Amino acid sequence: MSITFNFEDYYDVGNETNQENITPYVVDPETLPCEIKPLGFVPALTLCLLLIAIFIVAIPGNVLVGWVIGTSRQALTPSDVYLVHLTIADGLMALILPFFAAALIRGWIFGDFMCKFLHLVFEANFYTSILFLACISVDRYLVIVRANDSLGRQRLCSRLLCAAVWAFGVALSLPALFRDVKKRGPDSGRLTCTENFDIGSATVWRHATRILLHVFGFFLPLCVMITCYSITIIRLLRTRGFRKHRAMKVIIAVVAAFLLCWTPYHIAMMADTILRADLITFDCSVRRSVTLALIVTSNLALLHSCINPVLYAFVGEKFRRNMTLLLQRKVRHTERISGSRFSRSTSQTSEGTGAIL
Repeated sequence: MSITFNFEDYYDVGNETNQENITPYVVDPETLPCEIKPLGFVPALTLCLLLIAIFIVAIPGNVLVGWVIGTSRQALTPSDVYLVHLTIADGLMALILPFFAAALIRGWIFGDFMCKFLHLVFEANFYTSILFLACISVDRYLVIVRANDSLGRQRLCSRLLCAAVWAFGVALSLPALFRDVKKRGPDSGRLTCTENFDIGSATVWRHATRILLHVFGFFLPLCVMITCYSITIIRLLRTRGFRKHRAMKVIIAVVAAFLLCWTPYHIAMMADTILRADLITFDCSVRRSVTLALIVTSNLALLHSCINPVLYAFVGEKFRRNMTLLLQRKVRHTERISGSRFSRSTSQTSEGTGAIL
């Protein structure tokens, strides 16, 4: 996944005209360079402000969720474990957004190492974040549909699964190491951090990474979420009580947020893949439209990193109860400290007054 994109021009070297040959030159539209102009200042500034806003909201939101869950005196359930790791992934992904925001305005100014490193960290957390959403859906299915399973065994499996998800996410992000810093165009002084596959066929490598992105970054987690949540909703409909309606609302909101944030980006990415594979007739205006759609949808998809804390924590009754208890403990602790200081101050004043008298 990329925040900025750079597409090569379309040239046909074999269609050059020989000066000694008077054969008329026939222009082939597909051989003309399709110039992809960079975003104007206002659109770039708008997306930059959007990334900064996501950063400002996502960091405290995810830190708060991790703090409340991590300091809970109760034993963590598998869902709690997945949620903590989800906040870590979303928080790390949000930490990198200011770099991408600056790149929208100034181009890539952070060097080749940061080009590889930041995209490696970003893409690893992109995959792990979405995979942990799928893990939460599976755990909620097990809790509601298969409530008789051993909780201790589920807790052990949850920790092993978290380690596997992180390892798998890092493995899927390794293509980010094939990024280099290049000029955006032959006559441009702006730099961009773009893919540069030098091993084998660049087209094969690009198609392979796109397939991995669509399968493990969207379709597979979506299928798991829809399957688990569909069975869960069916089971909830058979029960009575007010809580089932609240649980169903949360489930619907989770799936809707995932679809609204990520579906436009993956549609734009698939359109770009189809254009690169020459499966449709090349058209420069379509090329420009797809490029613009990729830039916009990739930035809008990042809203999901600040929506997750709201959906999985603030809407949940358990989280609000734990946060209230935690705040009450902090208030009581502060009052005890203030009271002890006041008592010491009073006793010291009394002793001093007695000494004077």
